Amino acid sequence: MLKMISKPAVKLVERYLPDPYIFVLLLTLIASVAAIAIERQTPLAVLRFWGDGFWGLLTFSMQMLLVLVTGFMLASSPPVKRILQKIASTAKTPGGAIILVTLVSLAASWINWGFGLVVGALFAKELARLIRVDYRLLVASAYSGFVVWHGGLAGSIPLTIATEGHFSADQIGVISTGSTIFAFFNLAIVVCLFISIPLVNRMMLPDEKDSVYVDPKVLEDEPEAVGRITRPAERLENSMTLALLVGVPGLLFLLDHFLLRGGSLNLNVVNFMFLFLAIVLHRTPRNLLNSLNEAIKGGAGIVIQFPFYAGIMAIMVQSGLAESMSEWLVSFATATSLPFWSFLSAGIVNLFVPSGGGQWAVQAPVMLPAAEALGADISRVAMAVAWGDAWTNLLQPFWALPVLAIAGLKAKDIMGFCLIQLFITGAIISVGLVWF
Repeated sequence: MLKMISKPAVKLVERYLPDPYIFVLLLTLIASVAAIAIERQTPLAVLRFWGDGFWGLLTFSMQMLLVLVTGFMLASSPPVKRILQKIASTAKTPGGAIILVTLVSLAASWINWGFGLVVGALFAKELARLIRVDYRLLVASAYSGFVVWHGGLAGSIPLTIATEGHFSADQIGVISTGSTIFAFFNLAIVVCLFISIPLVNRMMLPDEKDSVYVDPKVLEDEPEAVGRITRPAERLENSMTLALLVGVPGLLFLLDHFLLRGGSLNLNVVNFMFLFLAIVLHRTPRNLLNSLNEAIKGGAGIVIQFPFYAGIMAIMVQSGLAESMSEWLVSFATATSLPFWSFLSAGIVNLFVPSGGGQWAVQAPVMLPAAEALGADISRVAMAVAWGDAWTNLLQPFWALPVLAIAGLKAKDIMGFCLIQLFITGAIISVGLVWF
């Protein structure tokens, strides 16, 4: 059944979904026109919102580029390659490969979203080297696991409201992760998705005649050229001692961060860990630089598109458009249904403001008073916004850019499969937020 449904969905998306760069240009125009037409902003005001906010994600853009680059370098190191190959070898059939890559991605994304994006994509490539399976669905399955990130250990909204002095602390106080991430309703949603997403991906596996395969040779890394060392500079480039003198202190810093200071995973820590593990495991600076040269090729989309998303976010927030959209949807709500409408509004806003923390800053001033007025569960409403932010990432190519860069595919290749998951996961999350 799902195989039959996914086939036209894949063809529809392949035909009509533009390149993510075109997508972000269209979103820019839509947000601008909506701000003028709905919020009665002047064209000059919208232009200023856009231009002033255009560089607002520079730090985040660099973080995302490093997610791609450091993750690639780590996974291309000989020890990690062997581990990925060993795990991948446990899958014996195309269906088994689809289920395995989905479960690995789900688990990694629940731990940390950046970790999940990189591990899922790299593991998909490794499986494609060993098993003849539809490469589009394999990569889509790796990306689909990303949907659980905001209900996991690195969820930005639940961690924000669990932090002393957060911006809405005077209104709702500090809400522990026991009421959000580790609440029964949230864990129930996560468990249901861990079961349903792999099964749905497996059931979408195309027939042989409809499948798209990739030549395993294309995925193989080129052997590193080792020439005769004649210059002192070359000795430094190929020095294991130099790599260890820098790499080991980096790993010691991580031990201090986690064991002695009780630090947690965040995007900077993940990138730091990936980088210094790569430095040690590649053994020489030259090997690392060769891997870097390969990794950086896929970062073009991140570099050019993220500033446009920053501009869109500025238009949505400063014009009041995001707040108006949230208020309109919440106006239908009761105490019981508010989590559902919060989830739906967050999913829509996420298409224009693809940032969990930024989205909460926009929607909290709307959702929290509504929850208090209706007597709704504030923890559940906050998690509804978190899940909505994660949910429509299955449609929004913003977060898929690192995965696509690593896999060597385009958004249109995987989004048809993700569209099916969008409807199924949306139903599961909605039921979980209202009834669990």
